[in-house]
Parts: sequence; C-alpha cells; structure tokens
Amino acid sequence: MWKIADFTNLFLDLAAYQCFRALKLINRGCLPSLHISRCASTVSVPRITTHYTIYPRDKDKRWEGVNMERFAEEADVVIVGGGPAGLSAAIRLKQLAAEHNKEIRVCLVEKASQIGAHTLSGACVEPRALEELFPDWKERGAPLNTPVTEDKFGILTEKSRIPVPIIPGLPMVNHGNYIVRLGHFVSWLGEQAEALGVEIYPGYAAAEVLFHEDGSVKGIATNDVGIQKDGAPKATFERGLELHGKVTVFAEGCHGHLAKQMYKKYNLRESCQPQSYGIGLKELWTIDEKKWKPGRVEHTVGWPLDRHTYGGSFLYHLKESEPLVALGFVVGLDYQNPYLNPFREFQRWKHHPTIQPTLEGGTRIAYGARALNEGGLQSIPKLTFPGGVLIGCSPGLMNVPKIKGTHTAMKSGMLASEAIFSQLINENLQSKTKGLHVQEYEENLKKSWVWKELYAVRNIRPSCHSVLGVYGGMIYTGIFYWLLRGMEPWTLKHPGPDFAQLKPAKECTPIEYPKPDGKISFDLLSSVALSGTNHENDQPAHLTLKDDSIPVSRNLALFDGPEQRFCPAASHLPKWHSSHQQTVSPVGLRVYESFPCANTINRLESKPAL
Repeated sequence: MWKIADFTNLFLDLAAYQCFRALKLINRGCLPSLHISRCASTVSVPRITTHYTIYPRDKDKRWEGVNMERFAEEADVVIVGGGPAGLSAAIRLKQLAAEHNKEIRVCLVEKASQIGAHTLSGACVEPRALEELFPDWKERGAPLNTPVTEDKFGILTEKSRIPVPIIPGLPMVNHGNYIVRLGHFVSWLGEQAEALGVEIYPGYAAAEVLFHEDGSVKGIATNDVGIQKDGAPKATFERGLELHGKVTVFAEGCHGHLAKQMYKKYNLRESCQPQSYGIGLKELWTIDEKKWKPGRVEHTVGWPLDRHTYGGSFLYHLKESEPLVALGFVVGLDYQNPYLNPFREFQRWKHHPTIQPTLEGGTRIAYGARALNEGGLQSIPKLTFPGGVLIGCSPGLMNVPKIKGTHTAMKSGMLASEAIFSQLINENLQSKTKGLHVQEYEENLKKSWVWKELYAVRNIRPSCHSVLGVYGGMIYTGIFYWLLRGMEPWTLKHPGPDFAQLKPAKECTPIEYPKPDGKISFDLLSSVALSGTNHENDQPAHLTLKDDSIPVSRNLALFDGPEQRFCPAASHLPKWHSSHQQTVSPVGLRVYESFPCANTINRLESKPAL
C-alpha cells in the first residue's frame, strides 16, 4: 500500500533525477559549452549513503551519548542463513551430536520473518543430498509432491520453437527429480532443525562479522534497529545481538555481504577466477486446469536474447491443490548492451507463441528475483579460514548447466558440519587461533560427489564465450561433455569480471520493448507489489554506495545508467542509483516468498566498474 510519504520520496527522487538528466544531455553534447561549464561548477553530488561503514558513528555528533553496548550469547556453532545449506548444516550437527551423545549449541540467524519466507516458489530439486540427510524424508512428510514426468527443451526463434532432444547423460535430464515450492521445502527443513534442538532466530539479519584479537572469526552481530533514513538514531534505537561461536558458518547465498568481507580479509579469492553472475526473475501463476500438466519441465534458450547473451527460461508445472506453474527467465550479467533490461526480456518472452497459450486465462500471483553464481568450479574461492567456513551458494556451488544448486548446497552444509563436529569433540585438538580453522571441510568437499559433479560441467558455461555464443556452448556440451563426461584435459577460462564485458552506450543500440498488456506481461511497479516487499519509510536504504558520485560520473556518463534497467525492483530506487554498493543488511525488510531487494539488488556484481 502506497503512503503519502512514499509519493513524497518518489517526487524527490524524480526531482533529483531531472538534475542528473541534465548531466546526461551535457554528456551527449545537447547543451552549449557555456552551459556545461556553469553546470559543472554548480552541480554537486547529493549525499545518498548514510551507512556507518561510510560515515562512522564515532565521528557523528548525533551519536554522542548513545549506548552502543550489545548483549552477547555464546554458542558452539553460529550459522548465518536459513536456506537449504544453512539448515542442512544445522541439522547434521545435531544429528551427529545425538549419535555421539554430545551436547552442542547451534544457533542460526535468518533475516526473513520466518524460515522460507525469502524463498520464491518454483525449483527443480535433485533429491540426492536430502536422501543422505533424511533417508526417511517421505515418511517425514517432506513437501516434494511433484516428480518430474516430462522433459522438454527447445531453441526459440521469434515466431517458432526448434525442439532439442534430451539425451540421457546430458545435464538437463530431470528424471528422478522433483518440482517443488522451495519456500515450503525450506520451511519443512526448519521444522526438522527445530525438532532436533537447533536455536533459530528468524527476523534477525547478520550485519557485522566479529573477530578475536588473533584475527580469527569470533561470530556475528545482528542488525541495529531504530535508525532514521539519514543515519541518525531514533528514540527507539536498539543495538543488535552478538552471537559468538567456535565456528561461524556463512550460508548467506549468492554475493553475501559478510562473505565479501571474508574474501578481502583472508584473501580467499587469490587463486580462483572472478565470479560470474546471473539475474533470475520468477513468477508464480494459476492457470486453466485444461492446460495444466503436473510434472512437466520445460527449458528454452534463444529468443528474445541474442546469441552473445547467456540466458534462458524455465516453466515448471507443479502438482499442488490448484493448477500452478512457476516460470522464470535468467540473464547472465556478463551481457554487452547496457540497454538490455532483464525484466522486460522476461515479459517479452512470455508472449512467444509457444509460451503465451499456457498463461492465457491464468492469474499471476507472485513475482520475485534473485542473483545466481554462474562461475562454476573455476570461480570457487578458498572455503575455510580461522573461525569460519563458506557453504552453499555463498561461494558458488551451483551446477549451472543443470540450473540446480539446492542439492550441492545441502551436501556442502552436511560436509562442513561433519568436519566441524570432529574438531568440536577432539579433546586433543590444539588450535592456533581461538576460532577453529576447519580445513578438513574443503578437503572433504573436493573428495565428494559435489566436486566431481562441478568438475564435469566446468567448461560448459565458459564455452558460451566463443563466436557462436550460447549455441557454441550447446555444441560443446553435445560433443565434449556427452562423449567425455567432463574428462577433457583442459579447463576453459571466463573472459573476466561481468562488468568488464559491458560496452559503452555510444557503441550500442537502444532496445525498444513492447508495452505490457496487463494480462500476460506487466509493468515493474505492479510486479514488485506482488513480491510482498515492505519497508518503513524512515529507515536507512538497504543499498549503500561506496562512492555517491559513481552513478553520475561513470555509470550515467559512459553506460547511460544501466541500473535503471537491470534492477529487478527499480521502483524502489532513484533511476541513477549505482550497483556498486557495499551491501548492508536490510532493517525491517519483510519479503514473502521472494527477495528482489534483499537478496538480488544488493548482490549484483559490479556492473559497470568503479
């Protein structure tokens, strides 16, 4: 529901945008040189960022006399993130404790108001890790209700579809997998964890990493509350909670802001290639029951994207109490044209002659977006450091050709817990640091089926950077992967960071997108309304720019402000916001079954560069 304050802020944002639009005209040479010099001397960059990492509180007089003391809790293991990886880690720890008759305290923090609330419905899950975690998962009532019964794959042209046979052994084969409402599955995992004694703290975002004097991780602190939009404390200000542990498990998901701090502090990315990212947009629909094919899985590549833009679509028919389909579109963030708009590409795709008939007469009931790690094996950083480990999608364990990461995320959490538990009960252990360095986790992961699986598909994503683009990747998959199963004696490299692939706006042609019809395709504002995104008006923005001048001086000047196009919830931002932010945890942000703001916008990799 929009409030008067929302319209006021929107008006101020638009006013500021008009100012920067003038700079855009100057850059294009549309205003005389005399006006350029006058504007250049009078226009100043507004202060957008208010976060304490950019403007320290100890130098802000408004914070003088404010009590900054935090309450602290001690645990054996602290887990950040209540997704499949974090919950599997917590469950496995408690299983091992019960098997060995040991008492260990496991605390898990999750920013969503309830477990599963930030997970958008619609995923195809390989049950391998679940079967290892709970062999009796069916008896326990795990919500895997839709076994895959039909696999379809095709290449889209503007008006037609070229069917591609799915040969056994290829990554896209889904026989034995399940289409799930992932939010329901995560919620079920949360119930299993709590039944085993895991302490779960929903509604608490991990905002800060704490360190021992020896440099090892001590734990985390949750977000402070009661802060004004301008960064000043309110009368209701309360300090966050500290959670200390012998080991802290980071299971934040793609591009987590705490993991980024660990990369820098411990130089974890020293020996790997830059991570590559994708933006995935998803919708949930109820459709005409006559068009409903429970168990059908459809994937496409091609139109509306060109061959040099990595991406594709999915459409899953769920077997629920009503005829539901989950559909989505993924675009790699290494695209070249700054005028590309992933959201509008998604909306345009739905009008394809082979897609639209499924949706006609249906109702869209949810929208969301999230970032995806697409770098694969080449981009996985070092996973352990003194006092902590990285698991799941945080370091990038997704099988990109399969478009699946739930099973690998769960298994990584289980392996991490087994290594952690071994150290916790080792009475002869002599640690060099207060925070335990669980190096065995990474060693065990590299011996597991997770590493073998990721190694086998390591060349598929980078093969799409040939002159044939995505089609070159398909040819590579059909020849080398199918014949050699990933045993080829070479490993292809990615071309570099995503942002480096973006071309200046002057070298590209603007893309004209059709107007949404309100039946099959929709505008962004009405879509964000379906995401359930809410936040207080007077609270800090959950995006924090490292440099407030970058949106105008670089992004707008060279790339015509691509943020206004690639952001999946642009209605929340002034059109000139930068994607180069130090991510901070949202305060009071509640998102039901989706997270276009909390987990996507502030986790997009740098595009364009600082």
